[in-house]
Amino acid sequence: MKRMDKIQPLTEEMIGALERLVHYNSVEGEALPGKPFGEGPAACLQEALSIAREMGFATTNMDNYCGYAEMGSGEDIIGLCAHLDVVPAGEGWNTDPFTLVRQGDVLYGRGVSDDKGAVIASLYAMKLVKESGVALNKRVRLLMGCNEETGSQCMAYYAKHGEPITAGFTPDGNFPGIHGEKGGCNMLARSKKTKIISMNGGFVSNAVCNRCETQVPAAAVDGDKLRAELAKTPLASWKVTEDGGVLTIQAQGVAAHASTPLLGVNAAGYTMKALQDAGIQDDFVDFYMSHIGVDCDGAGIGCKVADAYGALTLNNGIVKTEDGVISCTIDIRYPVTLTPEKLRAMAQPNLEDEKGCITIEKIGEPLFYPEDSALVQNLLKAYQEVTGDMEHKPEVIGGGTYAKSVPGIIAFGCEFPGDDNHIHDANESLRIRDFQMQVDIYAQAIENLLNN
Repeated sequence: MKRMDKIQPLTEEMIGALERLVHYNSVEGEALPGKPFGEGPAACLQEALSIAREMGFATTNMDNYCGYAEMGSGEDIIGLCAHLDVVPAGEGWNTDPFTLVRQGDVLYGRGVSDDKGAVIASLYAMKLVKESGVALNKRVRLLMGCNEETGSQCMAYYAKHGEPITAGFTPDGNFPGIHGEKGGCNMLARSKKTKIISMNGGFVSNAVCNRCETQVPAAAVDGDKLRAELAKTPLASWKVTEDGGVLTIQAQGVAAHASTPLLGVNAAGYTMKALQDAGIQDDFVDFYMSHIGVDCDGAGIGCKVADAYGALTLNNGIVKTEDGVISCTIDIRYPVTLTPEKLRAMAQPNLEDEKGCITIEKIGEPLFYPEDSALVQNLLKAYQEVTGDMEHKPEVIGGGTYAKSVPGIIAFGCEFPGDDNHIHDANESLRIRDFQMQVDIYAQAIENLLNN
């Protein structure tokens, strides 16, 4: 019997399990005693472990940092590392983001693709492998973390208190596999002097700023010229109103993951561009456009660079005003062949002038596995055996996954080539057929790693 013939009768059960996880708003919250990432992630972890126990797996909760479900025996551990925390829902949803909604053959809800759906798919893949009679000569462990979206401290905790993973994958990227992840760099831009009264927008630093409200003195810029320039932008919508000598600009862009900023439309960036093109004379507008801009290539800080695996990208995610100072988060993903030291040396001379400044907050290392390595090939073969797709190849991405925190794994799925499941955006989705395919592929991948 083909594995898919076993998966199809389990589909409603799988959807029900996913519904239980989507119900939890597992955005990181205020740390509480015994709940380092807040109430939501801890409750979601407990629910996931309950599902795993109901399926017959041994489970362990590691102080609500993370937990795992396990089967098999032996010293080696095949690790499947997924996460239960999610990014904030944001705006623009057609359904309640924390209620699983089924419309035809598509499931909607925050986390159905990133990464709660993959948690359930991994559990059912383990179930099928266990029931297939394959010799479980290694332990298979599904690690479920609670802090991937905001720093992966959960995996740092596992590294300190858990056992090392021999080989495996994180179902938190694209098929047919991710053999490299760009390095990450976080910066913060600040104004020194500006006429802007306030500017606030964005919801997380690792997504394109999708909405922004800005107030400027009406005397600082011609309102009609500003409207004309806003009309030239790719903003989804915009509005300019005047009251009491103040112009208020409400700009709606398009959210996208910070690793692919050109797939979005930055509401803050295009507001700044429209202000500059309308003729405002303002230090921070000039600084923003010369150092950040809307091209997302890092040219403004001397870091426009690329290698054979991709170019550097730069994203402004959050803009806020406090005590008259505007700050802008900057999320950079830099090529795998570049070092943190080289990136810092390139950027440092270009981070400050009389109009504004940028500080480097953190630089993380890139990750790279040769495409012909055993791990990459074992996972690629699993994908090919199930799908028959011999065209698509493993790739290098700008996104960061648990693979940077857990040695011996790479990202493998859960999104299929050419798909857009609106991860980190409104109306996050998952096709039921893809859900079933994930289970099939992950089961085959586990078998390949058991036999390696």
